[in-house]
Amino acid sequence: MRRDHILTLSCPDTTGIVYRVTGLLFDAGCNILDAQQFGDEESGRFFLRVHFDLPEDVSVEALHARFQPLADAFAMDWQLHDARRKARLMVLVSKQGHCLNDLLFRVHSRQLPVEIACVVSNHADFAPLAQSYGVAFHHLPVTADHRDEQEQRIIDLVERERIDLVVLARYMQILSPALCDALAGRAINIHHSFLPSFKGARPYHQAHARGVKIIGATAHYVTRDLDEGPIIEQDVARVDHAMTPKELVRMGSDIESLVLARAVRRHVEHRILLNGHRTVVFR
Repeated sequence: MRRDHILTLSCPDTTGIVYRVTGLLFDAGCNILDAQQFGDEESGRFFLRVHFDLPEDVSVEALHARFQPLADAFAMDWQLHDARRKARLMVLVSKQGHCLNDLLFRVHSRQLPVEIACVVSNHADFAPLAQSYGVAFHHLPVTADHRDEQEQRIIDLVERERIDLVVLARYMQILSPALCDALAGRAINIHHSFLPSFKGARPYHQAHARGVKIIGATAHYVTRDLDEGPIIEQDVARVDHAMTPKELVRMGSDIESLVLARAVRRHVEHRILLNGHRTVVFR
């Protein structure tokens, strides 16, 4: 069995980075399966993702120790990932279940290489759906007086279940700054792309009333800045005057589900590197 690993890194852009990295992997007996790179002129940083096969006689620890001096020399932010390990997900949901249903099916049908460890909701509506897939469901109601306690239970679950990624699948609660910080870099949200023009409830009805010609969805990392975290994935669809609000909701739900699934896949395949407030997303 192949021992696939993925190296991701970013550092100040200079000459010789690819040569030195690939040379080190070659000297360690690694077989490079795929490599993608990007140099950003604006930020002056270089980004690299290398997917490689690690020889049986070389341990991950040995490769890590071997790479560290090179990383120090180039001031690299870097990570080494086991490409065959399935990420463990927690899915947060409220009363709109299209994204949750899509993720559960993709995982069940092996289209998405992750494990959904649990579903958490402030409503009990989707307990039967989660349980039909054999996924644990946690009903954690939230009120203004008990928000801190509810969020602490979420953090406890993240730690207990060894969660790698939290997915907000139309979770209609604003996370506190403390929870955003606790989940920094490992929480993805999905929302309709009308923000900030159509804030609040019934955004598709607002869009219909304004006669929009394009609807869409955005997946982004969760930060303290509401709906302004680094964008991972987006998509749009054209609409026209003959469509009803109900049709816009249906189309929007499809786009949201697809965009969220793409974002989750990019994250668990270690294809996303942060570039300030933006992302570098390798295909």
